[in-house]
Amino acid sequence: MKVNITEAKARLSELIAAAQRGEEVILARRGHPLARIVSTLPTKPKFRFGIAAGEVDCVPDFFEPMREDECSRWDSGGPST
Repeated sequence: MKVNITEAKARLSELIAAAQRGEEVILARRGHPLARIVSTLPTKPKFRFGIAAGEVDCVPDFFEPMREDECSRWDSGGPST
C-alpha cells in the first residue's frame, strides 16, 4: 500500500502492523515513493495452493500398491530399473 507521509503520521501503528503481516508499505510525498516500512520480525512465506498445477505429472499407476519386486528393490536401495 502507498501512503502519503501526512496520512502515515496519523496511521503509524496500523502501518507497522501491516508491515509485520508481510504487506508492502510505501511512504510517499506528493505521490512519489520515498521510503518503505518493513518488519524486522521474520514472516512466513505465503503458501499458494496449487502453484505447480499443470506443471507436475505422475505416472498413471502412481497411487497403486508397489509390486513385490519393486518393494524389494526399494528396501535394498537398488536401482529402479
